[in-house]
Amino acid sequence: MKVLVVEDEEAIADAVRRGLQDEGITVDVMGDGVDGLWAATEQAYDAIVLDLMLPGMSGAEVLLALRAREVWTPVLVLTARDGDAVQVALFDHGADDYLTKPFSFDVLLARLRALVRRGAPERPVVLTTGDLTLEPARRQVAREGRAIALTPREYAVLELLMRRSGDVVTKSEILANVWDSAYEGDPNVVEVYVSHLRRKIDAPFADPVLHTVRGQGYRVGTDAGSGRDGRGNGRS
Repeated sequence: MKVLVVEDEEAIADAVRRGLQDEGITVDVMGDGVDGLWAATEQAYDAIVLDLMLPGMSGAEVLLALRAREVWTPVLVLTARDGDAVQVALFDHGADDYLTKPFSFDVLLARLRALVRRGAPERPVVLTTGDLTLEPARRQVAREGRAIALTPREYAVLELLMRRSGDVVTKSEILANVWDSAYEGDPNVVEVYVSHLRRKIDAPFADPVLHTVRGQGYRVGTDAGSGRDGRGNGRS
């Protein structure tokens, strides 16, 4: 395994480097965002550990630049901040996982191994379902060529569904991917955001693309499927 660590705090960078090397992992360390972006685009890595607050170029800017250049190497972000807004922003920028400082090296190692096992599948520049398009690099959504404004959370839900276009995505999967696996609020928040999305991506247009599969979850597609009408009402 080969990992790139982009971290300007020397003590943290050195501790992570030594820990990973002790596990037999090859490590490159860069101390600022500019050098980190260069390394990530010029060399092949199995994963990237990226600090959010970097000199020269922030971690968020590095993430956006990587994804815009279609570099899909899994990225684990290190951040001193936490909370829903931070998580949503990180995933919107293209992060695959994150850890809040201070962190356990054992947890970082486990997260990295999980990312590498999942690999880095190709992510298309534009996700398309019928006449609905979503461009991850620019976070732009449109239908029939008309731009649709979404909140960060609405966008995250739609992106998850479109990446799995045609598949049924359960409520628990949406909560785990868009909120987080430790979310303890009302799970019906998913229904609220799906309703918001329908008003924006379906209601102004002739045919629905966002469908409820009753008792299972939600799917994005150009037909209702499973004998349902797209809103889960069971009409065929």
